[in-house]
Amino acid sequence: MMTATPDLQALGDLVRETADAEIMPRFGRVAAAGKADGSVVTAADLAAQSRIQAALQGLYPDIPLLAEEMTAVEQEAVLARSERGAWCLDPLDGTSNFAAGFPFFALSLAWLVAGRVELGLVYDPVRRELFSARHGGGAALNGAPLLLAREGATLAAAIALVDFKRLPPSLGARLATAPPFRSQRNLGSTALDWCWLAAGRADLYAHGGQRLWDYAGGALVFAEAGGAPCLLDRWDGDCRNDLTLRKRIAVGAAHPALQAEWLAWLRAAA
Repeated sequence: MMTATPDLQALGDLVRETADAEIMPRFGRVAAAGKADGSVVTAADLAAQSRIQAALQGLYPDIPLLAEEMTAVEQEAVLARSERGAWCLDPLDGTSNFAAGFPFFALSLAWLVAGRVELGLVYDPVRRELFSARHGGGAALNGAPLLLAREGATLAAAIALVDFKRLPPSLGARLATAPPFRSQRNLGSTALDWCWLAAGRADLYAHGGQRLWDYAGGALVFAEAGGAPCLLDRWDGDCRNDLTLRKRIAVGAAHPALQAEWLAWLRAAA
């Protein structure tokens, strides 16, 4: 039997309070330490994760937590038990930005059930923007509905969010020298990338390696706003919706027709 659906408003209050108490007071005041995978972690990551974990255990003691700052063995164990529900947490997405004093980072929380993301929340404490979504129930920004236009930018007129670091060199070079779009940005927080797409602040997305906690909450917000997200194991592969701890290629576009054109261009160039 599946656990009763958690309250989205209560979860929103929790992520706001946590980010405001544990992340923002440390902004510009903490040093980062390197992890084995080359990424960084700060005291803010650990403090936010600890606070969220304790609160969720008190509110929903039967739902296990999968978080970025856990070992791979612990993460696999939680995902294997997620048939009846599991949390997926990135306590500070954009830690490199945070540590450098660049004001673009977020706390991301998702609820996974039976291989699907049911709830997603992404909170940007700098701009005090809370993005939220329920599977089949739409997306919102600070409680106001998010809904992308069914027809929007053409490929040639689009603004793209592209992370060049994780792309194949040939594809990165092609995008840098002969892009099919009008303009490109790379902002450094995958959760907020998805949410800014959902808010219509960009039209296209390409990222060569995202983990489950990178995309779980944000991609749901984007999808529920009417966007077209696609997670791939290979550039020439099919879009997949299953939940895995493997790194995934992430591609997105503001509407399905634009997504088809963008994917075709990327596959031909990869």
